[in-house]
Amino acid sequence: MGSPTREQAGAARGVAVFRLLDREIDRVRRETGRTPRVLDVGGGSGTWAVPLAIAGCPVTVVDTSPNALATLARRADEAEVTGLITPVNGDVDTLAEVAPADGSDLVLGHGLLEVVDDPGRVLTALACAAAPGGAVSVLTVGRYGAFVGRVATGRLAEARALLTDPDGRTGPDDPLLRRFDAGRLRELAAASGRLEVEALQGDGTLEAWLPGPGQESEPAGREERDELDALASTVPELGEVAPRLHLLARRY
Repeated sequence: MGSPTREQAGAARGVAVFRLLDREIDRVRRETGRTPRVLDVGGGSGTWAVPLAIAGCPVTVVDTSPNALATLARRADEAEVTGLITPVNGDVDTLAEVAPADGSDLVLGHGLLEVVDDPGRVLTALACAAAPGGAVSVLTVGRYGAFVGRVATGRLAEARALLTDPDGRTGPDDPLLRRFDAGRLRELAAASGRLEVEALQGDGTLEAWLPGPGQESEPAGREERDELDALASTVPELGEVAPRLHLLARRY
């Protein structure tokens, strides 16, 4: 798949995630001699699906939003990968009806666990959709990264709430239902009874410390920042305070 472009991943965002997905794609190709079958749940706008299709993967995208799926169609057309992407208007609650069990080599659930009513049930559904030996990729909002971000911008009351609220919320008006730390993600994966965690890292680890464009406006600066972010994201202590947490688990 290659390293993500700035348009695919954003400034320093997604670099470490794409690299893990890249390695997973290479593993499937090496072991099976074919391109991985990908299921992207909740990824209707194509942020992840289109780069994966560019890499040659057939991707089924399940999303409840017609607007998001329309954006996906436009992006797929622009990237000339329409034939590799199958959009499905559906919900994770009825995932088994639109995606066969054990049918995907790689299942993505990015931006889901923080907004669904029952994250454990959703993660189990993602695991069921993965083939035995396949991988489940989860990207979600980090509690401690949100704390660092609030402190850095002087929103101390919200920062306190993030630490003390059981679900890591800032209050009743918080648009997210929960935020995660690494321990909670590991617990959810274990509770599924189907997943073994292979990697748990940060995403966008440098954002709290390098919020402005700085030297990343130059290509060399962007590359340096992306490389440093990818390195920092794999350090557990630093990844824990990233804005987002990425988990890659193996279906057994």
